[in-house]
Amino acid sequence: MSGLDAFAGLGLAEVLAAADLQTRVDTKYLLRPDAYARFREVLAATGAWSCLDIGGRRRFAYESVYFDTPDLLTYRQHLQGRRRRFKVRTRTYADSGECAFEVKLKGARQNTVKERLPYRAADAARITPEAAAYLAQALWNAYGTAVPPGLEARLRTDYRRHTLVNPREGSRITCDEDLRCVTGWGTVAARPLCLVEVKAAKPGGPADRLLWELGARPASVSKYCIAVAALTPGTRANPWSRAMRECFGISRVRA
Repeated sequence: MSGLDAFAGLGLAEVLAAADLQTRVDTKYLLRPDAYARFREVLAATGAWSCLDIGGRRRFAYESVYFDTPDLLTYRQHLQGRRRRFKVRTRTYADSGECAFEVKLKGARQNTVKERLPYRAADAARITPEAAAYLAQALWNAYGTAVPPGLEARLRTDYRRHTLVNPREGSRITCDEDLRCVTGWGTVAARPLCLVEVKAAKPGGPADRLLWELGARPASVSKYCIAVAALTPGTRANPWSRAMRECFGISRVRA
């Protein structure tokens, strides 16, 4: 058994109806596979959690292409902890070929607001005129700012994900494994590790409390940011020093 067989399956439409959470708080944890397995076993025993199941498949391959300026504006905004910051990416669901253009915005209460536009997978590495207009409207509505010039595809992340859902609470847990980050000048692959995200309307819910009881603590992790830091010499990476060390065995911190 994969461990996910202990959960009832739930289709995509049911997951979206129960816990769409386009506006949410994400709390992230880095767990060794054995620690995550223990956490998952406890969740399964409660009977309250189901697993996203599409056509009998429960683990899915993701490809995300991130767009940034030549001077890495969105990376620097995150590094500096700016209250008004954003990320732009495409996400391709490799198993189905479906794709979306996504704008992730940090809200006034530090929650995450995600705007999504259906997209052609063939356009995943570029911003089409339609997507550019969509991004411009999203940034103007959120912050009253224009799109920064020079946004281009800078980095791709590949990983496998499965999703657990608690319909009663309206919360989700995602687990990302086999992370691989690719740029035009290098590639880095993560050690065996589970990047777990609890996605809920507010932090500190039952899943978070269970993780705390098991000894896990929230971690500052951004797949895009740790990939940039790992693959771009001279880049400051102080907020993600722990994540880089645990994911890639890199302890470099730039002042």
